[in-house]
Amino acid sequence: MWPLWGLLLVGAAGALQVPPGNETARMARFVVHACDWGALATISTHYPVWGQPFANVFSISDGEVSNSSGVPYMYLTAMEISVRDLQVNGNASLTLSLAQTSYCKEKSYDPQNPLCAHVIFHGVVEKVTGAEADFAKTALFSRHPEMEYWPRDHDWFFAKLNIANIWVLSHFGGIEMVTPKDYFNATP
Repeated sequence: MWPLWGLLLVGAAGALQVPPGNETARMARFVVHACDWGALATISTHYPVWGQPFANVFSISDGEVSNSSGVPYMYLTAMEISVRDLQVNGNASLTLSLAQTSYCKEKSYDPQNPLCAHVIFHGVVEKVTGAEADFAKTALFSRHPEMEYWPRDHDWFFAKLNIANIWVLSHFGGIEMVTPKDYFNATP
């Protein structure tokens, strides 16, 4: 096992401690907070790939740089092809990787190297309203300021991945599962 003891990630919040690779719940929280986008996979509802996996890139945020909630929020429109899939079947998986940051390049880690940690979340994408939508708006617009100026006639809404399952690969030895309870109790 190759833990990431004492390594640094330089991100939007400045220098952050990358958790040890064997602290999988902490690592998952760290990765979701460090990444600004991910690959969301849905089950396709359009031909010629109906019923097949379909992945697409989405901007995400789990909170402002100083406030990690662990919940991946998105800004969506029904005009987007993957959102059409979600309207039929809300199940999705979201993959995030430290390869999306400068960390892995600085360490000369290939994106597939387990030391370049990545997380796979599975759950249901759900629209959020009220205070949670306000939190999502602040979280997303603080990291993706141009979103605020996207076309109003696209009927944008805030959504989250309601996490049911979590897999983390952050060291050699194989992928590990983390319970949502352990994930949300961890400090990034």
